[in-house]
Amino acid sequence: MHPRCKELLCQLMDWQFVLVELNLYLDTHPEDRQAYDDYVQACDRVNRIKTEYEAYCGALSVCGFAPVYYPWGWIETPWPWEIEY
Repeated sequence: MHPRCKELLCQLMDWQFVLVELNLYLDTHPEDRQAYDDYVQACDRVNRIKTEYEAYCGALSVCGFAPVYYPWGWIETPWPWEIEY
């Protein structure tokens, strides 16, 4: 795996964790405008990282936004459990 792909994947995991935590917080504090704004910014950040990752490294899911080429190339990249973080 290319080092940039690994870096983007780690960033994506970090920011998705932030989103889950903010989501849980907003479930109990729906009027907290700062938390809401933070959630929107984190969501934007996750989407930008996903877009960059998929453009450079390939799809993150079956219906990702990365272009699909023939011959099928998904098997060429490491499986998630094969990546050393």
